[in-house]
Amino acid sequence: MVTQFNDYVYERPDLNHVSKEVDTLIGSFNDSDSADGQTKVIDRLNEIFNTIETMYSLAYVRSSINTKDEFYDRERNFFDENSPAITEIQNKYYTALVDSLYREKLENRYGSQLFALAENQLKSFDTSVSSLMQEENRLSTEYSKLLASAEIEFDGRTLNLSEFGPYAEHSDRDTRRSAAVAVQGFMGDNLEKIDDIYDKLVKTRDQIAKKLGYKDFVELGYVRMNRIDYDRDMVENFRNQVADYIVPVVSKLKERQSRRIGVSSLKSFDEAYDFVDGNASPVGNTKHIMANGAKMYKELSKETDEFYTFMTEHDLFDVEAKKGKEGGGYCTFLPAYNSPFIFSNFNGTLGDVTVLTHEAGHAFQSYMSRHFDVPEYQFPTLESAEIHSMSMEYFTYPWMHLFFGDKTDKFKFSHLADNLSFLPYGVAIDEFQHIVYENPELTPEERREEWKKLEEKYLPHRDYDGIQPLESGSFWHRQGHLFSSPFYYIDYTLAQICAIQFWKRAVEDFDAAWHDYVELCKLGGSLPFGGLIEKAKLKSPFEAGSLKSVVDEVSSYLDSIDDTKL
Repeated sequence: MVTQFNDYVYERPDLNHVSKEVDTLIGSFNDSDSADGQTKVIDRLNEIFNTIETMYSLAYVRSSINTKDEFYDRERNFFDENSPAITEIQNKYYTALVDSLYREKLENRYGSQLFALAENQLKSFDTSVSSLMQEENRLSTEYSKLLASAEIEFDGRTLNLSEFGPYAEHSDRDTRRSAAVAVQGFMGDNLEKIDDIYDKLVKTRDQIAKKLGYKDFVELGYVRMNRIDYDRDMVENFRNQVADYIVPVVSKLKERQSRRIGVSSLKSFDEAYDFVDGNASPVGNTKHIMANGAKMYKELSKETDEFYTFMTEHDLFDVEAKKGKEGGGYCTFLPAYNSPFIFSNFNGTLGDVTVLTHEAGHAFQSYMSRHFDVPEYQFPTLESAEIHSMSMEYFTYPWMHLFFGDKTDKFKFSHLADNLSFLPYGVAIDEFQHIVYENPELTPEERREEWKKLEEKYLPHRDYDGIQPLESGSFWHRQGHLFSSPFYYIDYTLAQICAIQFWKRAVEDFDAAWHDYVELCKLGGSLPFGGLIEKAKLKSPFEAGSLKSVVDEVSSYLDSIDDTKL
């Protein structure tokens, strides 16, 4: 009988017991007279850490599915409060690992990436910042719960934020604007609260960085993100290229959209509305989408068929929006069960399909990497992980007719145009974080003014039509990454440049491109970003000219399509 997700057993870890066992094992590790002896200790330590990670993921998933579940809310709080203690325990292992007398032999066995990750972990934590990290976790969770609590009266219904998705694509312009006003009513009511949470997060993170000896949190943020083979100067250069090459292209796309939907001036509430006779939307309900997902992945490859069957049989999806559920979408991995898990919020828009393929890209990669006996290699660093997810969106293009029927060409045009249009926003979020953490003394009002300047630079087409609090620079208030995962955003833009290369290669030779993609997935996180993209035969986004060449390819394709006839 197949064990389903609901049957996966949760048990709160006894951290006192874990700490004592780890101390004993570290003693054995240090006393070992061979690399083989140390390897046996590492195996047992990995079992312990995998169990803790599994329990954390179960608590996180179950509490995000139902934020009103008191038991898992308490368990998630337990991990928020005790993550510094868990890090301290794990760092005992990392200290022993990097100082091992047999390090060279261990590196030959496990790869140098493990040691680079261990060293970064050691540089990002000390017991002196434990209480500050607890506060950081608490504030991040407070933000998530606040947005999940939204119950907004609109169109005769009580809606959460995710359920407003279809209204953003409504054919009636007044309805789109009214929906935006309703959402911003909730955001405006909570403006000061969200500003205050973020202000406390910024100051807490700044304190953590300075206690650890860093000039600012930017430095620590890069260490936390395990940016092993690139730095902030390279990222700044990339952002500048986006401003130079991509912003003008996106401005033209927005002009095309304005003409296409018949408005003289494109407003922010128009941006999700692509076609005058309606956007491409999935045919059928959630059950239909998931069933077509099974057909698609069965036909794509034997590996994806096996993967999707596993996910379905073990009930490893929770995809529909519902009250009390956190917003957004994510994939996580449960090591003790060798199981990925996909969380999302279907709402009847084309995003239901893209989030399925996107998160399936993450899940497929983790499924293909489950053979690693190094937990640190289960997922790669985040800019690399997003290559898998974004590329999967493109590799599934030949099956999009299953979901969109005669609107498939509409979907593909919108998807590519939206992906290109996302890049300026993605780098704006990144630059915003650099400004914020380089200047932690900024007031909430000053931060919102800085965001408005960035919109002028990267999103010059953006027009809020007087809707508050958007006009005051609060658009970023709904970008959860800023609150929960600082500096996790440029990753999407770097990965998109790589994924578009897979799109082009799949058009030219699908089988060869897919083979390289699967091989990339199998590598997991065993190499840093540069090493992984080299293995995948992709150009680095940091390479001179690569950004322009990729953008030119997509622009030429979009220019070749008469979008007024879609």
